[in-house]
Amino acid sequence: MNRNFENKHSFLFLILIFSSLGWISIQFSAQEIVDKAIQNAGGARYDNAIIHFTFRGKRYRSKRDEGIYQLERFVDGPKGVIHDIVSNVGLERTIENCPIQVEDSLVTKISDGVNSVHYFATLPYGLNAPAVKKELIGESTVNKNQYYKIKVTFDQEGGGTDFEDEFLYWIHKQNFTVDYLAYKYAVNGGGIRFREAYNPRVINGIRFIDYNNYKTDNLKTPLDNLDVLFEKSKLELLSKIELKNIYVYIERDCC
Repeated sequence: MNRNFENKHSFLFLILIFSSLGWISIQFSAQEIVDKAIQNAGGARYDNAIIHFTFRGKRYRSKRDEGIYQLERFVDGPKGVIHDIVSNVGLERTIENCPIQVEDSLVTKISDGVNSVHYFATLPYGLNAPAVKKELIGESTVNKNQYYKIKVTFDQEGGGTDFEDEFLYWIHKQNFTVDYLAYKYAVNGGGIRFREAYNPRVINGIRFIDYNNYKTDNLKTPLDNLDVLFEKSKLELLSKIELKNIYVYIERDCC
């Protein structure tokens, strides 16, 4: 037998063995990791989905159709149901189906409030928005699981009023699920949050999760240190982020 062929065959065999044991790690880019996470959570189904859910007593609905989007919130008010719609054309508000003129000073606040809830409810889908900048900054182990650490920032153009906020996502190296995330924000004096995902469920092909929401009062804490503080129980549990009454309808089943 040819000695070179035999050595090459043995080398390839060892690579297969080591890979199966997890001793060889395939390196992906930040974009590839995020793409895999989105695909794992629902992929192209997001692009044609109508999603309903309840969060903290308010009803939400989103509709997406190949880039055209409509994000809605329904709130019971003293004069009836307040219906806010954020879409490609801006903000609309009605009360009991009657159009209401929103003061200029409130447009951004209302729009950001609606956007924020829908953004977190459909993660990781929003991580491929045009204004999102992604960077693989390392890896870490949390609760004996290995994760990619993806830093997310935003371009000023298209990044919204909070474009200076920073996010960090811990994406499981094998399952490509977003199991932890952290963010630093500047509004209302600023703050840092760390979220632990729990209660995963798949509804009509789209994955949803709830979160334990933690905080630290030290605003100088780097986001990539929060996983260590979490494991040492040095973060304070602030609240729970729970989605209820979830309903998903896919207008054109692509998968």
